[in-house]
Amino acid sequence: MTSQLNKDNLPEHIAIIMDGNGRWAKAKNRPRLFGHNAGMKTMKKIVRASSDAGIKIITMYAFSTENWKRSPEEVDGLMNIAVEYFHKEVGELHQNNVKINVIGDLDGLGKKVREAAVKAMATTAENTGLVLNIALNYGGRAEILQAVKHLIAQGIAPEALTEAQISEHLYTKNQPDPDLLIRTGGESRLSNFMLWQMAYSEFIFTDIYWPDFEVASYYQMIENYQRRNRRYGSTE
Repeated sequence: MTSQLNKDNLPEHIAIIMDGNGRWAKAKNRPRLFGHNAGMKTMKKIVRASSDAGIKIITMYAFSTENWKRSPEEVDGLMNIAVEYFHKEVGELHQNNVKINVIGDLDGLGKKVREAAVKAMATTAENTGLVLNIALNYGGRAEILQAVKHLIAQGIAPEALTEAQISEHLYTKNQPDPDLLIRTGGESRLSNFMLWQMAYSEFIFTDIYWPDFEVASYYQMIENYQRRNRRYGSTE
């Protein structure tokens, strides 16, 4: 299936908002955490497909700063799923040369999640294949605010501040901005995700709930991206 993709025009960095787990579970008269567990399996599948296709970086929106507003039961369940993912999947990801990079406010997470995330990053730190960014306790506005505060603390004069300096203080420093954003679940908004980085990203929204998202659909969206003409403000 990957042979259908133009290897000379692959998006270098794909960002994904994995949405629709709860509604998928509700449609099946199951609890929301049933949907989140199913979503974890889809995440594993799409990460593998990204590596197979030759994508260099994929960023998965796993838990936002706004998700703390959900019920304590759901939040606890999501944290347990995150720990389970790190414990179960890191070995295989490491064998496949995937480098894990957890972005977000790790200090705001519980000890178990934080320790599992740090261990996963340390285990895969020297890998040179696909970079898997997992956005955990992540908020785009908070990320930009944190970057500006760091620059102010360094004594950067306002008139000397540049876009490049802000980019260098984001969680994604030294990474190219996403070429393509995919959001599943039927919503058509960014939801505070990578607001700075996605100034010129191509967007694709789909009604498919994340647990139902298949590799074939994923590759079709990459093909859709490859047919687009990215002008970056020019007329060419």
